[in-house]
Amino acid sequence: MSTVPTIDLNNGVSIPQLGFGVYQVPPEDTKEATLTALEVGYRHIDTAQMYGNEKGVGEAVRESGLDRSDVFVTSKLNNGFHAYEDAIAAFDLSLETLGFDQLDLFLIHWPLPGIDIDFVETWKALEEVYRAGKAKAIGVSNFQPTHLRRLIQESEIVPAVNQIEVHPYLTQEDVRAECTEHGIAIEAWSPIAQGLVLDNPAITGIAKEHDKTAAQVVLRWHIQRGDIIFPKSVTRERVEENFEIFDFELPDGDMGLITALNQDQRTGPNPDEFNWIP
Repeated sequence: MSTVPTIDLNNGVSIPQLGFGVYQVPPEDTKEATLTALEVGYRHIDTAQMYGNEKGVGEAVRESGLDRSDVFVTSKLNNGFHAYEDAIAAFDLSLETLGFDQLDLFLIHWPLPGIDIDFVETWKALEEVYRAGKAKAIGVSNFQPTHLRRLIQESEIVPAVNQIEVHPYLTQEDVRAECTEHGIAIEAWSPIAQGLVLDNPAITGIAKEHDKTAAQVVLRWHIQRGDIIFPKSVTRERVEENFEIFDFELPDGDMGLITALNQDQRTGPNPDEFNWIP
C-alpha cells in the first residue's frame, strides 16, 4: 500500500496530503463510500455541515476498526451560523453528529463578505473552539487575499488551512502567495475541475508518457505543488486509482506545462460575490 505524505500545519498538527471528499455523496451512501476509502488506505476524510452527511462519516470511522486518532476528519461551518454563539453551537452539533469528542480540523466554509455578520466575528468563535481543545486545528475555506489579510490583522490565531478551488485551469497564484507568506496550508477542492481538465492534450500526453490516467497526473501535480487534496468518488475502482499517485514523479517540465494551462476558470462561485445562506 502506498504511503501518503503528510504536511505539518502551522500549529504542528500533521495532516495527510491525500484525503477522501464526500461532497455530493448522498447521506445514505456516505458510510459505505467512506468505509471503502478507509479500506483502500485513505486516512483523511473531508466533510461539511452543508453536505448533510457528517453522520455517515462518523459511523464509518467507528466501524472501520481503525483508531479514531488514525483518521483525520475535517468539517466546515454552514453559512447560516456565522454569528458567534451560533457558530459555537453549530460546531458542538457537528461533534455530536459525528459522534466524536474532538475534530481534527474545522473551517469557515465561505467568507460571505456581503452579509451583516463579519467573518472576523465568526473566526473568533472558531478561536474559542480551538482554545477549548475541541478542534486540533482551525482554518478557512474560499478566503481571498483581502479576506485573509483582514482576518490575520484583526484576530489572534492565523488559520492553519485555506481550502480553495484549485486545478490546472485555476491555479490561484495570488491566494497561494498570501497563504505562503503566513504559513497557511492550501487545500484544493475540485482538484480536477470536475473532469474539465482531463481531456486537455497536454495532460493526456503527459499521462501517456507516465502510463498513468489523466486524473492521476493532475492529482500528482497537486501533490508536488504542496496542495492537500481530497478527490471524491463512490466507485471503488476510481477511489483506488486516485490513491495510486505516489509511485511516479512529474519532472519540472511537466509541472510547468500543467501550471501554464491556467485560465482563471472557476467551476464554483466567486468568493467575493457568494453570499448564499441555506
